[in-house]
Amino acid sequence: MKPYVICLMHSSLDGRTHPSRWRPKGAGTDWFEKIHDELGGDAWVIGRITGSEFAKGEPYPTTADAKFPRENWFARRDAKTYGVVLDAQGKIGWGRSDIGGDPIVVVLTESVADSHLAGLRGEGVSYIFAGKSEIDLALTLDILNRELGVKRLLVEGGGVANGAFLRAGLIDEFNLILSPAIDGAKGAPFVFDSMDSDGDRRAPLSAMTLESTRDVGGGVLLLRYLIQNDPQAMGK
Repeated sequence: MKPYVICLMHSSLDGRTHPSRWRPKGAGTDWFEKIHDELGGDAWVIGRITGSEFAKGEPYPTTADAKFPRENWFARRDAKTYGVVLDAQGKIGWGRSDIGGDPIVVVLTESVADSHLAGLRGEGVSYIFAGKSEIDLALTLDILNRELGVKRLLVEGGGVANGAFLRAGLIDEFNLILSPAIDGAKGAPFVFDSMDSDGDRRAPLSAMTLESTRDVGGGVLLLRYLIQNDPQAMGK
């Protein structure tokens, strides 16, 4: 069963997501965690680049004595909320087993090295497999629901991960915290983005309905959109 998927992002007026680059500085940058808590997800998901920002360890050794089956492995199944990180090839050495108290669950492909699995197990980091060499996001959601009971998932970027969920037709709702600030320069990530290989793929959106607009103060708006996806347009 697919969880209900909400994409939550915080951006400047020009759609950029690194507050340190915004001008004026500090424009409504304390709202993300508050809205995150209000939305009450069973899990939240980020991509590898964003996940790397939370890592405290070095990459795991490149060799391991043990062989591990390509089966889902869970250090914990009893958490209120899980932090899910897409790391297809197993690049992140964590040095921790949780982010803000939420146990980490890494989404891997079957091509990952046994040595990386040994590192994850050694640090008590759960992992699931969702594809041979590329992550299948629909399968990821199914596993999270079936194995951990995730019914409500928050997709929280970066832009490449957000864009992948959007193009897969898996986002049901988009919440945008819009700050009265502008980046205005090259090089900053966007709310939704893609790899070069996906540059020509379009999201299968058939409708977006503005459900609510909330003025949270200081010129900051919270925009909530409900999304309809067209199954026939997926993958085009």
